[in-house]
Amino acid sequence: MSNEWPLWEVFIRGQHGLSHRHVGSLHAPDAEMAVNNARDVYTRRNEGVSIWVVPANEITASAPGEKGPLFEPANSKVYRHPTFFNIPKEVGQM
Repeated sequence: MSNEWPLWEVFIRGQHGLSHRHVGSLHAPDAEMAVNNARDVYTRRNEGVSIWVVPANEITASAPGEKGPLFEPANSKVYRHPTFFNIPKEVGQM
């Protein structure tokens, strides 16, 4: 059995940002402690307004070598591109 705490990936949304961005990783015993530690480590100057922490072992990602086969089919489906939709002004920036 390992004595090391789980690894958490940390995402912060800044005061002027519209989305969270990955800022780093840290070890913590649980999600609550991970959020508290992320606040202390990654938002020292009050620049963050929201923190997400995700267990690193729960992240599933594509491999760089799969780039072609994974994304090529989307090129033939132009209806997926947002240029075909009119976004109402009330929605604001997306």
